[in-house]
Amino acid sequence: MRNRTDPSVDAGGEDAAVECPYCGSTDTEREHPKGPSLCRSMHYCLACEEPFEALAD
Repeated sequence: MRNRTDPSVDAGGEDAAVECPYCGSTDTEREHPKGPSLCRSMHYCLACEEPFEALAD
């Protein structure tokens, strides 16, 4: 039996700040490595306190 890794578990990518789509602040943090699909991740804006999704680069 081979040990297969689920690719959706690997966060990958950078933890660099992403611009908030609501207020434009870059004072954001990645809340969760993945969102509803593998190309999106969940972020949180520390300035306006809004969660948002960001597309992977």
